[in-house]
Amino acid sequence: MGTISDPGELSELTHPSFDEFQRQTSLMTSCTLLWKELSDHFTNLEQDLLKKSEALRHKIQTLDHQTKESLDELEKREVSIQGSVQIALGKVEKSMEAALKALEKDGDENGEVDDDDGLLLKLKSFCLEMDSGGFWRFITGKKKELEALRAKIHLALAECIDPPRFVLEAISEVFPLDKRGEKSDGGNDLGWACVLVLESLIPVVVDPVIGKSRILVTPSMKERAKEIAETWKASLEERGGIENVRTPDVHTFLQHLVTFGIVKREDVDMYRKLVVGSAWRKQMPKLAVSLGLGDIMPDMIEELISRGQQLDAVHFTYEVGLADKFPPVPLLKAYLKDAKKAAAAISEDPNNTGRAMHLAARKEQSALRAVIKCIEEYKLQAEFPPENLKKRLEQLEKVKVEKRKPAPVPANKRTRANSGGPMPPAKAGRLTNAYVSSYPAAPAFVRSPSHSQYPAGVPPYHSPPSMYGSRSPPTNPYTYSPEAAPHAGSFPSPPMSYPAYGGYGNAMAPAYQPAYYR
Repeated sequence: MGTISDPGELSELTHPSFDEFQRQTSLMTSCTLLWKELSDHFTNLEQDLLKKSEALRHKIQTLDHQTKESLDELEKREVSIQGSVQIALGKVEKSMEAALKALEKDGDENGEVDDDDGLLLKLKSFCLEMDSGGFWRFITGKKKELEALRAKIHLALAECIDPPRFVLEAISEVFPLDKRGEKSDGGNDLGWACVLVLESLIPVVVDPVIGKSRILVTPSMKERAKEIAETWKASLEERGGIENVRTPDVHTFLQHLVTFGIVKREDVDMYRKLVVGSAWRKQMPKLAVSLGLGDIMPDMIEELISRGQQLDAVHFTYEVGLADKFPPVPLLKAYLKDAKKAAAAISEDPNNTGRAMHLAARKEQSALRAVIKCIEEYKLQAEFPPENLKKRLEQLEKVKVEKRKPAPVPANKRTRANSGGPMPPAKAGRLTNAYVSSYPAAPAFVRSPSHSQYPAGVPPYHSPPSMYGSRSPPTNPYTYSPEAAPHAGSFPSPPMSYPAYGGYGNAMAPAYQPAYYR
């Protein structure tokens, strides 16, 4: 039998170790941290899914809304087509009737235009007869009446049977390529006329029902306009590239695209370069928006600022409503500072001529005028008072006027070097003993070197009365220099019987009273 342990005896107890306790504690801590990490991760995933779901829901709603708007617009356009076509046909019929009446009418085609009504009638006569050549010559000859033309051309174009064709034929002499040859050299630029006619065509071709969203141009004319645009783009290399193409040509090309609605998305980068290169044109900000450059306008404004065209940047800023992002006043002040600095650099250069100084003054004046006009246009007087600018402009104008004043001409009063008496006028003879008289000049007797043996003490010779009359020489003669006298051979020799001029000691010639010099 085994022995039974005595309950009174103390048996050996087993205690858990401290290391085991530490291990279990670390395990519990790791599990807690892992649980928290997993819990946060799933919470974030859930929040992200909710946000993405909300974004998708918003996009779906937006797409549904846009789809509905597009469908409504298409339906409206489809419904309006019939009405627009009827309106267009009515205009064509009226134009045809008016054209026939104009052809039957015996009018003077070369009549003078003396008022706005006459100007409109003349323009309408060209449009009714579809005389694009005569219309173009008439327009280009009226540059001084630009504003009157701008107000009347669109009214006249409405009388055309086919306004887009008429305009393309009218400007074809200079766009897309200048066909004038040598005539185009020397500043005879007609880009202004092209832009004017293209701008005037817009209100004529817009849809009368739904407005500018649809241009009423026939497919054949739109294709022709696209071909013209491609021809112009192909000629860029011959023009020196985008950087060297002339601003009037750029303006005409961009206006052509907008007028006929043939802007291409793939050419946006080219449009951007052309607009920035000709940004100083007044119409460029609006053209940039019409070309679809509104999304990249901030980058274009920053580029203009970096190129020192702060004034142009201000115009672009207001066109797209970015005045908060690009404050105009600091830009205008920077523009003035640059202009003044450039003018000072020209003035301080000792190698520059007077013309360069004049150009420097004009540069600062132009900058001041442009900034003052910009302040008034955008109502910035409170932020940038123009009074000091106007005072500075007045100072520059005053200096300019003073420089134009002729220098005072000194009086024509010369004196003799030896006697202090008045000299004869410049028209008088250049001889030393010349005098001015209203009577015919008497023969001058000059002391010839061949008579140098005459004694000085011979009695004086008196002038014959028939020669000088009562104009006897004064008793106070002036010294006569024989070296200054002309050669004796050019005058007749005195008679041998004449005595020497002893009365004028040392060969002194007669002096005449100042009254005879008048």
